[in-house]
Amino acid sequence: MPAWRTISLWMDQLDEPLTARPALEQDLDVDVAIIGAGYTGLWTAYYLKKYAPGLDIAIVEAQTAGFGASGRNGGWLMGNLLGEDRLLAGLSPQQRRASFDLLHSIPDEVEVVLEREGIDCDYRKGGVLYCAARYPEQEASLREYLNKLHAQGLTDDDYRWLNPEQLAQQIRVAKPYGGIFAPHVATIQPAKLVRGLARTVQGMGVKIYENSPVTHWQSGSLRTDKASVRSRWIVPAIEGYSVTLPPLGRYQLPVQSLIVATEPLSAATWDEIGLSRGQAFSEFSRQVTYGQRSADNRLIFGARGGYQFAGQLRHNFDLTQDEVELRRYLFGELFPQLKNTTITHAWGGNLGMSRHFKPHMLCDRANGIALSGGYGGEGVGASNLGGRTLADLILERDTELVHQPWVLPDGGIHALRAWEPEPCRWLGYNAIIKSFVHEDQTLANPATAPWRRKLASRVAGFMEGFMH
Repeated sequence: MPAWRTISLWMDQLDEPLTARPALEQDLDVDVAIIGAGYTGLWTAYYLKKYAPGLDIAIVEAQTAGFGASGRNGGWLMGNLLGEDRLLAGLSPQQRRASFDLLHSIPDEVEVVLEREGIDCDYRKGGVLYCAARYPEQEASLREYLNKLHAQGLTDDDYRWLNPEQLAQQIRVAKPYGGIFAPHVATIQPAKLVRGLARTVQGMGVKIYENSPVTHWQSGSLRTDKASVRSRWIVPAIEGYSVTLPPLGRYQLPVQSLIVATEPLSAATWDEIGLSRGQAFSEFSRQVTYGQRSADNRLIFGARGGYQFAGQLRHNFDLTQDEVELRRYLFGELFPQLKNTTITHAWGGNLGMSRHFKPHMLCDRANGIALSGGYGGEGVGASNLGGRTLADLILERDTELVHQPWVLPDGGIHALRAWEPEPCRWLGYNAIIKSFVHEDQTLANPATAPWRRKLASRVAGFMEGFMH
């Protein structure tokens, strides 16, 4: 038996027992049928009911609300969208600024709903710290990143450079080279958010059926083992689980991210570390790390996981010793005083990755299908934007949301770019990740010769280009 609990800390902290709602037992006829009671499905239902209370909406969930990524993530509620720089590059400066403002407002929109509906999920808008904190090359990468952001019309009010002394006012890492602060990020307790949303939409009249895996879906209908649902609109809101409902798996690959949580740390330890306002933080490497200080004073820390051949879902999240120790090593490099701290929880989840790493929101009116996904690990915030956008598309509300470059107005699902067939995907993914690991190991060793450091970074940067 591992020394840590293998359930998501967030689910483990819930006061309520995870008792499933009744399964779908009888055929239904509704206006909107949503597959999946995660963030995307629940936000879509929420805004549909808010704008059109008379709609008859049913959500059909394979497990329980929040079982997937919505109850397993790192708790970053970001005012961002994956690949936003590429998506917005073709807009005029004024349009680009308006789109950035829309994205940056996501945490504030969520906060409005939390207050209106009485959902307590430890919301703290403390911003995010991207830190150059393990090797000097991170400073050069961060400065280049900041220059690109400012070239797009963003300012210090959006992304601001912090020298080591300024960084130390918010977070104290062992080897500070500098960092970027952005205010448009909040941290939350994600399971409390998804469970609270489920209760809220149920109170608005949305029917939620749990333990009801959908076995088949098409325009106008879906089926489980026990019953069928006919509907004008079908919203498959399953993101990282798209492989379970063909043909969606062609367009979204499940990849895994893995997280650990320490025991609650003392006030003295947090005085040494900082993070006093609920800030999110990351050390800027291709390991894709993310962390926060939980409301009960634990360090929550995650990093990139893996990809399984043929896009298979990972069902067993009993993390191996090596998977846990890699994350301990990474946070121990930042905070040496935590190297031997007890880890109480280690878990992971499947998330959806679209080809070219482009999120998408689409509405196929002819076939009655609306879809939002491809969040690439940034879905806590992006799903709120997705739910609002799908509601506007379905209800034909002419808002700024439906005119964004990530909204696909034509072509339906087939407008999405499909992933390459196996074994190309698996070979490509693993070659790219190996180059990332080699780069990180090379740069983290201060004794590595300068030419080796440059070569490792060039190779990793070249390989990363294949992801876009």
